[in-house]
Amino acid sequence: MFGLLLWKLLRSNRGRLAVALVAVASGATVISALLNLQFDTERKLTQEFRALGANIVIAAQPGSQTTTPGVTLASNSADLLTESVIEQSLQANRTADVAASAPFLFAVARAKGTPVVVAGTWLDQLSELNPTWRLQGGWIASREEAEHCLIGRKVAQQLQLGPGSEIALDYLDWHSQLRVSGVIDSGGTEDNQVFLNLPVAWNLTREQPYISLWQLSVSGSSASIGEYVGRLAAALPGYDVRPIRAVTQAEGNLLDRTRLLIASMIVLILVLTALCVLATMAALAMERRKNVGLMKALGGSISRIVGLFLAELGVLGAAGGLIGCAAGVLLSRWMGERVFGASIALRWDVFPLTIVLMVGVALAGALPLRLLGKVKPAVILRGE
Repeated sequence: MFGLLLWKLLRSNRGRLAVALVAVASGATVISALLNLQFDTERKLTQEFRALGANIVIAAQPGSQTTTPGVTLASNSADLLTESVIEQSLQANRTADVAASAPFLFAVARAKGTPVVVAGTWLDQLSELNPTWRLQGGWIASREEAEHCLIGRKVAQQLQLGPGSEIALDYLDWHSQLRVSGVIDSGGTEDNQVFLNLPVAWNLTREQPYISLWQLSVSGSSASIGEYVGRLAAALPGYDVRPIRAVTQAEGNLLDRTRLLIASMIVLILVLTALCVLATMAALAMERRKNVGLMKALGGSISRIVGLFLAELGVLGAAGGLIGCAAGVLLSRWMGERVFGASIALRWDVFPLTIVLMVGVALAGALPLRLLGKVKPAVILRGE
């Protein structure tokens, strides 16, 4: 009987209910599109910020001695780190958010009598750490490659070198002959450097197993990156573990502002949708006074009558939310292509969230139903 009465209610006053349904569906369309944009934009922004390079650096603490006591280094530098200690700590605190990670050993060598900065690293990680670098030639995919190197654009111009050329590096009394695999154009200081695989740099400088610093590119929000930095700092108490503020703060600020903007828009749309449903239900409450009076005269309780109307609103909110979700997916894809120039992936978790919000908004419009409790059956039956 309850279902039959609910069906009769939905079929009656179809004009007013259609207005409420359009309002709920329109609100659900915009809300689901914004939520889909929010969830997918965070992922895309994080990917874009990873193109800026490393955002965490592990270095020696200022004025600290991190090398092994009694060991004399060729560079006479105390600000070197033990590579194996950091690698073990990173393995112990492994996380899937680390997109790229590599140690670096810097030294000043000579090529054709010209001083050049030599950077020993894991060359297979360079393209992941710095995805915006342009390369003429080919990347080096092996960490054990001992015959090839990458050189910066300015070094190539100064020494008149290119892919396939030979370069001889001299460091104190040690020498290394390498072949240029590619020329890097970074637009920064790296254009003045020569990149070798770390074992080759160790053989040239005789500073094994030490490095100058370690760089990591970690995806995620500024809060998650800060939490990961804290874990590494606790695991490496003798080292300076810090995020690169210019990258992490910019990413965090942009994500926070995007969330605030979308949340504000969603709240505003919910309020406007609730007001529209409220106005519709106020008109329906006045029109249904006679029906309510007859139900009460036949012995129906006010709680059961109000429950019937609340079920009507719940169906209205769920139907409008479902229709709006389907339209919101198309809207979010259109907005992604036209506004952001990127495709927006469908997030299925947006569907239940939007439907729940729309049901809640529809039920919030049930405030005029409290007027039905004041209806007196005798007055209605007398035709007053």
